[in-house]
Amino acid sequence: MLKHECQQVASQTLYETVAGRIAYLVEEGTLRPGERVPSIRSLSKQLGVSINTVKEAYSHLEDRRLIEARPQSGYYVRARLPDLPDEPVVDEPALRPTEVSLGKVYRMVMKDQLNPGLVPFGLAIPDPELLPIDKLNRMLSSASRRARTQAVSYALPPGSEKLRTQIARRALSCGCTFSPDEVLITSGCVEAVVLALRVLSRPGDTILVETPIYFNFLQQIEDLGLKTLEIPASSRDGISLDALGYALEHTQDRIAACLVISNFNNPLGGQVPDENKRRLVELLEQYQVPLIEDDIYGDLSFADKRPVVAKAYDRSGNVLLCSSFSKTLAPGYRVGWIAAGRYQEQIERAKMLANVATATPTQLAIAEFLSTGGYDHHLRTIRRVYARQVAQMADAIGRYFPVDTRVTRPLGGFILWVEMPQQISAMKLYEQARQVGITFAPGPLFSASGKYQNCIRLNAAFWRDEIDGAVATLGRLAQEQLR
Repeated sequence: MLKHECQQVASQTLYETVAGRIAYLVEEGTLRPGERVPSIRSLSKQLGVSINTVKEAYSHLEDRRLIEARPQSGYYVRARLPDLPDEPVVDEPALRPTEVSLGKVYRMVMKDQLNPGLVPFGLAIPDPELLPIDKLNRMLSSASRRARTQAVSYALPPGSEKLRTQIARRALSCGCTFSPDEVLITSGCVEAVVLALRVLSRPGDTILVETPIYFNFLQQIEDLGLKTLEIPASSRDGISLDALGYALEHTQDRIAACLVISNFNNPLGGQVPDENKRRLVELLEQYQVPLIEDDIYGDLSFADKRPVVAKAYDRSGNVLLCSSFSKTLAPGYRVGWIAAGRYQEQIERAKMLANVATATPTQLAIAEFLSTGGYDHHLRTIRRVYARQVAQMADAIGRYFPVDTRVTRPLGGFILWVEMPQQISAMKLYEQARQVGITFAPGPLFSASGKYQNCIRLNAAFWRDEIDGAVATLGRLAQEQLR
C-alpha cells in the first residue's frame, strides 16, 4: 500500500509521494508530452489514497510545470519548453499603414510545400492520413447518385440549403444563432475573407490586422491594393485592445475593416478570451469598423467544448464570420462559408461575380457527413491526436533547439510558433533546411513590415516519432548559426 510506503519516507508527505510516482513516469518517458495522466478518481482508487491527496499531488506537479490541466478534459503531460511571454502593450503603436510586398518569399515557400521530398513542416494543412477519407468518398459517391442532376448543377449563392442548415445548427456550439439564409457557402475560408475584403474596401484603404497573421491574408490584401496597419497580438490574449483603440482613435487613413483569427490564431495558436471578444466587437462597433472574423480552427479545441466566437457578441450585424472544413475534414473539397450579418446581400453578389458558385458534389458530401453525426465523432478523435502531437513536437523543440528558444502553447489546432534567439535568421535557416530536405514557414512571412526575423511556424499535424530527427536537424542548424 502507498500509505505504508510513505511511512518509510518520513521526509515526504503523502501527496508528494504520489506526485513523485507520476513525475518518475514522466521523466522516464513512460508518460510522454501530450499524453493524458490518470484521472484523479482512477489514481485515487489505484493507489488507495484520498481524492484530495491526488488533487494536491497534481497541483504540485502543475507548479513544477510537469503536467497541465485542460478544461473539461483532464490532466496532460506538459512539454518542456517555456512558452512565449505576452507581447508588451505598446502605448503608442505605429500609425503609418504598410504596403504589403511578400511575393518572392511567398512563392518560394508555397512551391516548396508541394515538394513530396521535403518534410512538411510548412503549410498549415492537416495530415490526410488523419482524415475520414473513405467515409467522405462514400458519401460523395452516394450523394452524387441520389442527387443525380443536382450534383452536376450550379449550387448558386447562397449554396446548398442542406449544408447551410447543418452549419446554422452547429453555430449554437460557438454561441451564435442564425438561420440557413444567413449563411453563404464559399470555396474555402480564404475566399470568404477575400469576398469580405472586396465588399468592405476600395484600393488604398487600410485593413487593421493582428500581428503576426496568416501570410495568405497579407497576400490577398496586397493583391487588392490595400494597406495594413499591424496591431500587436499575444498568444494568450489575442489582439491588443489598448493598441487597437489607440489606432482607431488616431489613425488618419480610412480604415475599411479589422481582420482577426479569434480562436487558435495562425500562427500563434492563441485563443482570444471571451471577455476580450466582447470588448473587441463593442470597440469596433463604436468606430463603425466591420470585423472580419476567421474561425477556421475553432472546431479543433483540445478541450471537449469548442470556444465561442466574437460574432456571438455581435448585436448589429457588424461581424462577418468566416470558416471552412479545410482544417478538419477535406482541404481539397474547398468548402467554406461566411455569415456576413448586414453585409450578406453584398457578399452574395460578390460571390456570384467572382466564380458563380462553389462545387456542388463536395457541398452535398459534407452536408451528409454533418447530418449523420460523423463529424462530431471525427472531431473527438482528431482533437486528442493533435493535442498529443503538438505537445510532442514542442517537447522535441525543447530538447534540440538553442537555449532561450520559446514556443507557444496552443489550446487547439496543430501549429506552433517558435521564437529563437535574436541572432538566428529564420530565412537563413530556411535555406539550410531546404538543402537537407525540410521545409517550414519563416517568420517574416507573417508580417507586412518584416518582423519576426528570428521566428518560424511549424506544423505538428504530420508528427511521427521518426520525424523527431527532422526537428533535431533544425535545432542543430539553429545552434550552428549561434556559433
